[in-house]
Amino acid sequence: MSMPRSIADRLRLPAIAAPMFLVSGLDMVLAACKGGMIGSFPANNARTLDILDDWMGKINATLPADAPPWAINIMVHRSYSRWEEEMELVLKHKPPIVITALGSPSAVIDAVHAYGGLVYADVNSVSFARKAAATGVDGLILIGAGAGGHTGQISGFAFAPAVREFFDGTLVLGGAIGSGRAIRAAQMLGADMAYLGTRLIACTESLAVAGYKQMLIEAGAEDIVLSAALTGIPANWLKASLLAAGYDAEGLKAKAQIDLGRPEDAAARWRDVWSAGQGVGEVHAIEPLSQIIADLVQDYQRAGA
Repeated sequence: MSMPRSIADRLRLPAIAAPMFLVSGLDMVLAACKGGMIGSFPANNARTLDILDDWMGKINATLPADAPPWAINIMVHRSYSRWEEEMELVLKHKPPIVITALGSPSAVIDAVHAYGGLVYADVNSVSFARKAAATGVDGLILIGAGAGGHTGQISGFAFAPAVREFFDGTLVLGGAIGSGRAIRAAQMLGADMAYLGTRLIACTESLAVAGYKQMLIEAGAEDIVLSAALTGIPANWLKASLLAAGYDAEGLKAKAQIDLGRPEDAAARWRDVWSAGQGVGEVHAIEPLSQIIADLVQDYQRAGA
């Protein structure tokens, strides 16, 4: 295992609750960490910088020193205009882990390392993984095929072993992982941890609206559609939410221009279109995150028996 013992020893489950747009927030991060896994949220879920400042301060004030670490996710794409302001708050609150997405992590590594934090880069191809590894990141999060939201095209069965050949840092594998058995499988493939998203969206602590949670419960893998029509980047969505929002088969074939803008603008654009991964069939009820984690732990332990 290449994950630091200082992190591994604090985990009940070797997994990260993935930072999900319009889903992961303050309550979900606290519930994940209290349950024994790494909690995270995307900075752009905080509509304003004041809210972001408040969330980060409350997380630090609430979690005990021996709790699993928490992470903040920052988009470093050139079209995202708030990341430098978000980094100022990162330097103020010093989250243990910073997850970068949609761009090179090189712009934040030195600043995060200076206060003792770790940088994990979110990548969806082997070539991007090589580039990110060369910048000196502490971890790579591999977004494999079947992941919800901005996804990858490579099966985790090929992705994790290929990256492990050249990267000896912390490796996290995502993509349709929604059970304890799948977390165990990710480790068998060479990953240290799994990245769980869709399986957790319907928890009571998430920011997801009731209709979104219910649609997840009713959906199966066949109800997921891949399209770049919304963000300009291929992403997996719940087909029913796209149809309800007015998209049709032809419209989903289009590719939008990538323009991530600012959080206060993005929420309205994507409020009623909901992402999910191919592991959506694991979602059966709206329940507390503590119960979901307990079920995952039990399944994980059974798989290793």
